Amino acid sequence: MNPIRELAARLRQARQVLVLTGAGISAESGIATFRDAQSGLWSRFRPEDLATPEAFRRDPALVWRWYAWRREQVAQAQPNAAHRALVDIAQRVPTTLVTQNVDDLHQRAGSPDVIALHGSIARTICSVTKLNIDADWLAAHPGEPPRSPHHADGLARPGVVWFGENLPPDALDRAEAAARACDVVLAIGTSALVYPAAGLPGTAQRNGAWFAEINPQATPLTPTADLAVAQAAGTAMPAVLAAWEEYA
Repeated sequence: MNPIRELAARLRQARQVLVLTGAGISAESGIATFRDAQSGLWSRFRPEDLATPEAFRRDPALVWRWYAWRREQVAQAQPNAAHRALVDIAQRVPTTLVTQNVDDLHQRAGSPDVIALHGSIARTICSVTKLNIDADWLAAHPGEPPRSPHHADGLARPGVVWFGENLPPDALDRAEAAARACDVVLAIGTSALVYPAAGLPGTAQRNGAWFAEINPQATPLTPTADLAVAQAAGTAMPAVLAAWEEYA
């Protein structure tokens, strides 16, 4: 069977779907992948030097300015055909969407059940308490970065998970529960190099799920997939929906 048609048939028959997305789906909206995000002024820095708790302690203004630059990039991006197709799928079959991306494009597209494992670049939190900091408060307290309103020793910082930090326990618990409960798992645009997110398809398979991967490049997950579609998400996902309609 044609791979796109096979994937459409599996999704159509599914009782519960888990979708895992990575940087590849956002790249199709023009957002540079993390390690490609260094350009111009930032080209002399390694991403790891700007996205760790140690980097923030060493030079919080530098890290704050880099994330302000990245926020501007993200704000200009729009959900693409793959994001929109996943919204459509979630309207047809119960779907939990787990993303490693911090750009909120799935939420902006309208996906109803999104677990953002690595946080959101649109959020700002206290560096000590991790409590949210309101946008209105930030607007009234300029600084690079301003002091946190939640702790005397805290600073405002991006609401993302940095290298060396643990994932939010509630988000990880929900993602792992969804992996155990699904009967179809779909990985889209993820390099499958970052754990524990990359382990979710394996968890799903061990619990009986069928696993498909959509990625133009092979990944460490490709040999384990029941089906691998070597296409960009923005091409493959609308085609899957079109094939779904043929079964109607």
